[in-house]
Amino acid sequence: MASPHHLAHWYPTAAYLYVLWLDTLALAWEYLRRNPDYRLDWLRRHRRPQAAQDAALRWGLRLLEDPALDARDAHPAWLPGYAAVVQLYPDADPPPDAAAFAFWSLPGHKQLLHDGKGLALIARSPGRCSRFALAPGLEDGMAVAYAHRGGAVAPARNQPPSVGLAVAKPRPTPAALLELHTLQALDATLAGASLREVAEGLFGADAVADWYSDGGLRSKVRRLVRRGDALMRGGYRRIAQLPPLEKGRSDADANRP
Repeated sequence: MASPHHLAHWYPTAAYLYVLWLDTLALAWEYLRRNPDYRLDWLRRHRRPQAAQDAALRWGLRLLEDPALDARDAHPAWLPGYAAVVQLYPDADPPPDAAAFAFWSLPGHKQLLHDGKGLALIARSPGRCSRFALAPGLEDGMAVAYAHRGGAVAPARNQPPSVGLAVAKPRPTPAALLELHTLQALDATLAGASLREVAEGLFGADAVADWYSDGGLRSKVRRLVRRGDALMRGGYRRIAQLPPLEKGRSDADANRP
């Protein structure tokens, strides 16, 4: 008879394959939404609206987002600072060969939303996720100028702003596999699984046959669990290019951004 953890939501690795194609902001959300304190803030949001707004800012968001939604369906409104978000403006003095903003020509599945500050556009396709902040007054067909923070890749002249902004590769990278394993291990430990059960879920029953003599595998799983916990409790801010946690907070807030 199969042990109960075989039926747990975290056990099938196939359920985490979508993680391989997430960009860094989406990964940051995956870690944040698992934080128990964040989940409590979400549940309490209707009781004290102003407190909910303050909580969102502490977490690095403009608005609280439903933690039940994974990165495929969630649209967290992050505070500004992420370098790869391209800001699009109407070009007030365009050259003759200026590129035009062509919404429907952007490759991939497009999502247009208001993030509490302005319009944001996300365009996703296999191996690519492009994010844009749209200035007021920008309309389809207008000559467009773009701005980006240091570190982002700028499109070349006459190319759509989405060109050159891919943040994932067609094939999973070792770094992407690390995030998949880290999130799966984090979910397992949050559900109460032992390190051995985590190892079996990630690497298979054969891998843990010599669990008590294989210190290397135990160490690897332990590192994954620690990494996931650290990212959930504040490390996600580095992924999202947000300022680090403030110093000098009370012990009660030590685990809360």
